[in-house]
Amino acid sequence: MTIVEPHTEPEILILNGPNLNLLGEREPEIYGRTTLADIEAMCADTAAEAGLSVRCIQSNHEGGLIDAVHDARHSTVGAVINAGAYTHTSLALHDALKSYDHPIIEVHLSNPHAREAVRHHSYLSPVAAAVIAGAGAQGYVHAGEILIDLLTNAKAKL
Repeated sequence: MTIVEPHTEPEILILNGPNLNLLGEREPEIYGRTTLADIEAMCADTAAEAGLSVRCIQSNHEGGLIDAVHDARHSTVGAVINAGAYTHTSLALHDALKSYDHPIIEVHLSNPHAREAVRHHSYLSPVAAAVIAGAGAQGYVHAGEILIDLLTNAKAKL
């Protein structure tokens, strides 16, 4: 008989929006060749070094992202989010993230300010502790490191 122990490490939410399931295939000249599975593994490695685990969720549906934020409010300690195009359009996702009482790091694989004007505004930045843009897949690692620093500093203040 095998007994599986539930994870006891604090958990970080890694939330990815529409079309990010196609990373590595879709517009690699903009988004690179790293797959979402590769990014999730990178995030898990970064978190594990700090004694944390990750919950990775990707949805092509705005409501799925909002539900994921709601579900994670009391079970995670921070979030890294790349909402894809919903970054620039979703006030509903902004409102859901406002209810998430933990640090949030916003990530963009490309630099939205070097792209079309519609991508220059983020509804998520006002609720994010930091924004990483244009660093490719490595941006997720940087986001994880920043999140871990924020969590460590908050814990030290207690």
